[in-house]
Amino acid sequence: MSQSVMKWMAAAVLTAALAMPSVFTPAFAAGSDEPSAPPATKSAPKDSKKAKKKKSSADDPAFLQSYRHAYATIYDNHDYAGAIEQLKALRHDDRADVANLIGYSYRKLGNYQLAQTWYERALKADPSHVRTWQYYGLWQIEQGNREQAQYHLHRIAQLCGTECAEYRSLAAALDKTSANGLVY
Repeated sequence: MSQSVMKWMAAAVLTAALAMPSVFTPAFAAGSDEPSAPPATKSAPKDSKKAKKKKSSADDPAFLQSYRHAYATIYDNHDYAGAIEQLKALRHDDRADVANLIGYSYRKLGNYQLAQTWYERALKADPSHVRTWQYYGLWQIEQGNREQAQYHLHRIAQLCGTECAEYRSLAAALDKTSANGLVY
């Protein structure tokens, strides 16, 4: 191969690398400090007194403040045990966002069995909860289950496409583990 062809190919590779920074920059898993709305369920008719009185926890200022505090305990303070207590105290661990963060905290503490239980609980509450698919995919990588992590990546692509942060984060983790055996 001539030297000019090799230079051209090197320039093409460099140009491609610069055009796709998300492939070469680290992507970190992070949830949201705002819980998503619970999935739609069959509820009482709109004119019922019960339906009018019942308020979603997503609208409850005390719930939101406590959720944000637990979120900060995880991502700012890295106090996973403290966050688990705070999240359970919300008494909404049947919500996907809450159960997912409990699972994440157990995973960070190294309790993979409880982490799995909470990830599965989150997906039972909301099978379309993208962050749970992402975090559970990272759990799969840490367990050496690359095929399952690929399945989780595929589910994320179905739910939010390949450009969402959760997809890019899990894809980057899969790429890194295949390249140099890193674990997240």
